Amino acid sequence: QVQFVESGGGLVQPGGSLRLSCTASGSRFVFSYMGWYRQALGKQRELVASISSAGSTIYVDSVKGRFTISRDNAKNTAYLQMNSLKPEDTAVYSCYGDLSPRRYWGQGTQVTVSS
Repeated sequence: QVQFVESGGGLVQPGGSLRLSCTASGSRFVFSYMGWYRQALGKQRELVASISSAGSTIYVDSVKGRFTISRDNAKNTAYLQMNSLKPEDTAVYSCYGDLSPRRYWGQGTQVTVSS
C-alpha cells in the first residue's frame, strides 16, 4: 500500500525559510509527477509546484524565485525549499505523487508565516 509522509512545516517569521519533505513508501516505481498544493483559509486550493521524474518543474507565479522543488527518485522523496516566506504563504501544504492511474496524497502540513 502506497503512503506519503510529509514533514517540515511549522511557524516561521516573514523572510524566513522552511523545507518540506514528502516521502512515498510502499512502491518500487517512480512517480511520474510529485508536487505540492496549498490551501489557505477561505481560499481555493492551488498548485504550488510540481516536478516530473525527469526534473522538469512548474511553479505558481507567486512563488517563483522564492521556492525550489526537487526530488530524489531513488528515495521516492520530493523536497520544497521555501525561502523569503511571506504571510500570504500561510496555508496547509499537501504533497502528492502520480502513479498512473492514481494520485496519492500526503497528510498535509501547516505552514504559518507570522511575526
